[in-house]
Amino acid sequence: MSQRARLVAEWPTLGVVLLCYLVWAIGTTWLAGLWLPLGIAVTALGIALFSSLQHEIIHDHPFANRTLNAALVFPGLSVLIPFLRFRDTHLDHHRNADLTDPYDDPESNYLDPAVWRRLPRPVRGLLLFNNTLLGRLTVGVAVSQVAFMVSDWRAMRGGDDRVRRGWLWHVPALALVVVWFATLGQMPFWAYLLAAYGGLSIVKIRTFLEHQAHARVSGRTAIIEDRGPLAFLFLNNNLHAVHHMHPRVPWYRLPRLYFANRDRYLARNGGYVFRSYAQVFRGHFLRRKDPVPHPFWR
Repeated sequence: MSQRARLVAEWPTLGVVLLCYLVWAIGTTWLAGLWLPLGIAVTALGIALFSSLQHEIIHDHPFANRTLNAALVFPGLSVLIPFLRFRDTHLDHHRNADLTDPYDDPESNYLDPAVWRRLPRPVRGLLLFNNTLLGRLTVGVAVSQVAFMVSDWRAMRGGDDRVRRGWLWHVPALALVVVWFATLGQMPFWAYLLAAYGGLSIVKIRTFLEHQAHARVSGRTAIIEDRGPLAFLFLNNNLHAVHHMHPRVPWYRLPRLYFANRDRYLARNGGYVFRSYAQVFRGHFLRRKDPVPHPFWR
């Protein structure tokens, strides 16, 4: 496909980029001034959509030029996660043979059973709570952020320049957000931090059931057939098994690809499917989805 044809084909993504920044700007200015809780809620939705856009851009959308793609999501709207670190860890996650591996999959929520047995009881309780949807929505961002930062700190102390550069580039990205609040923003920065946490908590709804421990690699990735507002907010990444099989397919083509070949995808992933996010909430809001120690780990 020529670069011109690629650009035309990706206009839906560019439209979402504009919508995302518009929602974020309105949330942090007019709505925050009108009623702060409303501004926080709308800003959180903008940040959740921004995270989905970052994921899309990691997979080389909407342009063929990766530098131009990265520029679209350069501002550090989510505050907590440097884009370059998100990119590197997520691409590591796409080594499908390592999915759910406690060591080699950076997005795994499983632990080596030997590590689990050494943890203090309060930490075990926290991680068990984190394996409910309520836990993931409340403490999930803090749990994953601490694990992420500890891992990156160890890597930097070990001399990993790539990790160090990822965090250094996050400084000017955050500076753009600070400048916005110093000039136009009408939201206290503590409120913005709350919105950022809320936005990443919304993303945890998507990631909660994306992967499971399974003997077969193809059985480890879920399908959630939701077609409502959350599916749009997550840019159809709820059809996660399809995304892992076709990571270069843009978000707006995933539903047609899946529903035209539904039986084949479900046969491949062993029927790891949920009809909607309502079903996910009913089944796992207070009930753990699986154990924390990896059940197949040796």
